[in-house]
Amino acid sequence: MEYISLLMFVVVCVVLLFGFPVAYSLAGTALIFAGVGVLTGGFESAYLHALPSRLYGIVTNQTLIAVPLFVFMGVVLEKSKVAENLLNAMTQLFGQYRGGLAISVILVGALLAASTGIVGATVVTMGLLSLPTMLKQGYAPSFATGSICATGTLGQIIPPSIALVLLGDVLSSAYQKAQLNMGIFSPESVSVGDLFVGAIVPGMILVSLYLLYVVMVTWFQPHKVPKVAPQSTNVSLASLLNALLPPLILIFLVLGAILAGFATPTEAAGVGATGALVLALLQKQLSLSKLKEVMLNTTKVTSMVFLILIGASIFSLVFRGYGGEELIEQLFNSLPGGVFTAVLLVMAVIFVLGFILDFIEITFVVVPLVAPVLLAMGIDPIWLGIMIAVNLQTSFLTPPFGFALFYLRGVAPATVKTTEIYKGVLPFILIQIMLLIAMAIWPNLITWLPEYLYG
Repeated sequence: MEYISLLMFVVVCVVLLFGFPVAYSLAGTALIFAGVGVLTGGFESAYLHALPSRLYGIVTNQTLIAVPLFVFMGVVLEKSKVAENLLNAMTQLFGQYRGGLAISVILVGALLAASTGIVGATVVTMGLLSLPTMLKQGYAPSFATGSICATGTLGQIIPPSIALVLLGDVLSSAYQKAQLNMGIFSPESVSVGDLFVGAIVPGMILVSLYLLYVVMVTWFQPHKVPKVAPQSTNVSLASLLNALLPPLILIFLVLGAILAGFATPTEAAGVGATGALVLALLQKQLSLSKLKEVMLNTTKVTSMVFLILIGASIFSLVFRGYGGEELIEQLFNSLPGGVFTAVLLVMAVIFVLGFILDFIEITFVVVPLVAPVLLAMGIDPIWLGIMIAVNLQTSFLTPPFGFALFYLRGVAPATVKTTEIYKGVLPFILIQIMLLIAMAIWPNLITWLPEYLYG
């Protein structure tokens, strides 16, 4: 009966490939398998008795309140022309240098990632604002599109990332479960704030490597990054500060409150949402119609997240009822190479699943199944969370199925070939793989800052 749990997983992937909604696919497949199992005697209906308490736990989860608040903050900033002002100021500041616009795109994308935490919004926004200008100035289409796609995915790893909020909640439950299974009845906890802190150093390294790559291209392939016109390089200090300070202050308030221990991620998300409204109001970008649009978008995204979470919860319950968790544990323990092989296998599976599933589905479906087993093998939960986040970020960039590629393809001019977008992201994929290898060899890149601040 254990292998039925694997069949469930295969069936869900097939159903998703036919285009059915994720939440309904997860819940529907699980309930069908549970129903057949009850009729044939292969599944205990008592497992389904836990479903109401699970669903109640989801809708009353305090940590997940941060999701709609961070989404609200991101959508408000997207609508308030923060990205446009930042890009204009940065372009003028770095315009005197060859490749200055590409540098501006990466820096602005990093700031947007720290402000919004939404991958799709950053890719689309930067694609609409910067891609036409880069192409007009003579940038190679592959280099321009690659820079935008890679920068847009920084929202996956740079806090306050919605992906890290969801991962933190799932890993917290998985870590406590793993410790209880090991006989530790006073379990330690891991929080979303711990993941935020653990992601800071890898995020800074990734941005620095992106910038280093742009500089290297300007040296060795200058034809790809032409110098902009001199008339566009004049910038006043006042205009630069006016563009930079508002988002920087907002980031400082949100992350600073978490790092200093003054607020939980949920409370800091409330501060960020309020700050984004104030920022939009000060820039005269807040109207009743725009606020209505922001609230509608926030409701749609939040509803999608919670529906998927409910569907994933039903799926994982039935999966465990068929003995899937024990099967995974037996598989990992029987692998040659122990922990290393187990982590490598999980990372490979998550990378491939990133082609067909969004980070929300992977976080709610795959991570709860494998994380307790991996954490029971002695893996640090913060390290595991950041490794999964960067792995998914790499998957979202990888042709031909990467989500970031689809986002940019939707807003890129028809003159830009899809093959050029694929070609442009390859160097950035190699950079992210290098970071993954570095974090695997030197886990302190992730764990040092949390230990320093909270240890």
